[in-house]
Amino acid sequence: SSLHYCITVDCITFGGAPRCADPCQHYTILEDPWRSTDFKTSGTVHCDMGTNWQGWYRMYLGNASVQMPERCIQPWTCGTEAPLWLKTRHPSESDGVVQASVCGSWLEGCCNFEFPIHVKACPGNYYIYKFVKPPLCYLAYAAGEVLTDWIWMRIMKF
Repeated sequence: SSLHYCITVDCITFGGAPRCADPCQHYTILEDPWRSTDFKTSGTVHCDMGTNWQGWYRMYLGNASVQMPERCIQPWTCGTEAPLWLKTRHPSESDGVVQASVCGSWLEGCCNFEFPIHVKACPGNYYIYKFVKPPLCYLAYAAGEVLTDWIWMRIMKF
């Protein structure tokens, strides 16, 4: 249906021109080890407000495709002061592109900062994210959960 077509594509610039395309076929790999939920922040404190986000991103830690955590992340981890996690559950493949809420954990609580991004589930069991600049520093997108565990638990209804 035309509605399904509309929610599965996005206007993406590649080859120097904007086109309607499936973001699952056109994304950038984001593989910063410091984004890991296991990484304790020390030394350089990262802020994604200074990043020129363009298009869609797939997250990796090492060789593993990972997703944004769907849980409160402790401050001073993930290479930043206030790690950003996904407050909204990840979509299913049939949902297409969805708007989701991102939260930043800080001293006052798990969702001290909140703003929207877009997320899509892709064939092959991975997610892509259309990241935007956070409203201030120091906030950075966290990476953590390995996809296969999450999908298995969802299928088994845990």
